[in-house]
Parts: sequence; structure tokens; C-alpha cells
Amino acid sequence: MVIQKEKKSCGQVVEEWKEFVWNPRTHQFMGRTGTSWAFILLFYLVFYGFLTAMFTLTMWVMLQTVSDHTPKYQDRLATPGLMIRPKTENLDVIVNVSDTESWDQHVQKLNKFLEPYNDSIQAQKNDVCRPGRYYEQPDNGVLNYPKRACQFNRTQLGDCSGIGDPTHYGYSTGQPCVFIKMNRVINFYAGANQSMNVTCVGKRDEDAENLGSFVMFPANGSIDLMYFPYYGKKFHVNYTQPLVAVKFLNVTPNVEVNVECRINAANIATDDERDKFAGRVAFKLRINKT
Repeated sequence: MVIQKEKKSCGQVVEEWKEFVWNPRTHQFMGRTGTSWAFILLFYLVFYGFLTAMFTLTMWVMLQTVSDHTPKYQDRLATPGLMIRPKTENLDVIVNVSDTESWDQHVQKLNKFLEPYNDSIQAQKNDVCRPGRYYEQPDNGVLNYPKRACQFNRTQLGDCSGIGDPTHYGYSTGQPCVFIKMNRVINFYAGANQSMNVTCVGKRDEDAENLGSFVMFPANGSIDLMYFPYYGKKFHVNYTQPLVAVKFLNVTPNVEVNVECRINAANIATDDERDKFAGRVAFKLRINKT
């Protein structure tokens, strides 16, 4: 014989739910007394407090091993790379001489990029250094901060300085200037005490023919040792990277030319096929003329 369970009315269900939330007879809230709830809250308070303290201690111990000024691990930056300015998408420098808008964006970028190199700013913030040797500033047990930087004046860029230049870095005449800079690597002694310079060539035979002649500033694309070592952004507050400007004089118009520039230095490898930017940079140059 099947015994049917008595069906509860809606009012009975509500009353049972109210009694579960708060039972006035046993003084239980949601099935537990105040003492039981207190023990549970105390347990979680202690548990999460312990986890917070352990995490805080772990972070504090780790931070004691990290310098505010020098990265602890920088093995991926053993060889500095090269980059160009103006900075463009896919490293393509495309100029349409008759279309001002096509090259004005490059000019605006270069104006902003070269502003810190103005001679007046360099004279105010940086030192006149002795060429041909590293500008070392050791701490000798006492924090030597901030480090001084050597002047790299905008006028050293000659015809590519953009100072009083009606050709806008040569972009309005189809003789554009492209600036080469070496990426910063902390405490890296570039050149291994030997002179170094940047050279540029067409990547293929046809590129070499279409590239034409060019001039470099400073002369021969030289980079002086006095701009090294670099001590880091927080130490070397006013550091300005040395630049090499390349002014292309007679690129074959309406043809895409592949250009590769390399740094020639004793301790910088430029033949690593796994890293296309190690000590070198490749970009495309196209001068459109109608």
C-alpha cells in the first residue's frame, strides 16, 4: 500500500523557510547558533589572514633581490638591435614627393624625436665628454645618482638636423633622411674599446643599384665610445642615444628598395639568422615621383 506524502501548503513552506532563517526557539540563524557562526568566521579570518601574510612575506623577500635600477635578468638583451626613425609600420619609409601629406607625418615625428637633441637642451642637461673613451661613473660603495650623460648635439647631424631646413629633412625633394639608433642595453660596453660605425647597403644587387649614393652624419656613420655604458632609465635620467643619420641622395624613383644597416663593432654580432634585429635593421625605402 502506497502512503502518499502530505502536500504542504504555500503558507507552510514559507513558515518553514522563516524558521530555517531564524529559529526563535533554538536561537539559530540558518541552522547554526551564534557560537557556531563565530567559530566559522574566526576560522576563515585566521585562514585568509595567514594566506595574506605568507603572500606578503614572499613578495617582500623577492623584492629584496630586485634592483630598482638594473634588471636582474637581461640575457635576451646581450646583443643590442638597431631601429630607424621615423618609426613606421612594417619599417616602410614611403614618400610621395608631390603629396605633402605622405611625408609630413614623417617630418612631424622627426621634429618631436629630435627635440631633446637641440644644442641648447644638451648644453643645459649634459656634459661635454672626452671622445674615444667610455664615460664610466662607478658607485664605489656610494650610490652615484643620477648619472651624467654626454652631449649629442643636433647640429652633429649636419644636413639631416632639420635646423633651418626648407626641405624638411629632404622629404620634400625626394632625398629623405633616415635615422639609425642602437637600442639601449644596461652596462653594455659597445665596441669593446674599439671604434665603431654604421654602414648601409642594398640587400640585393638590384637594391644596391637602385639605392644610389648617400651621405652619413656624423661622418662615416661613427658612434663614439663616450655614450657608453648606459646605466638605466632611473640612473641615466637625461641620457640621449647617439644617432646616425643617412641622407639618400638619388634613390631610383617609383621603385621599392630594400636597405640594410649594420653596426660594425668588435663585440656586436650581426650574422645571427635567428634574430634579424641583432646589430642590424632592414627597411624598405620608396620615393614616388610623377
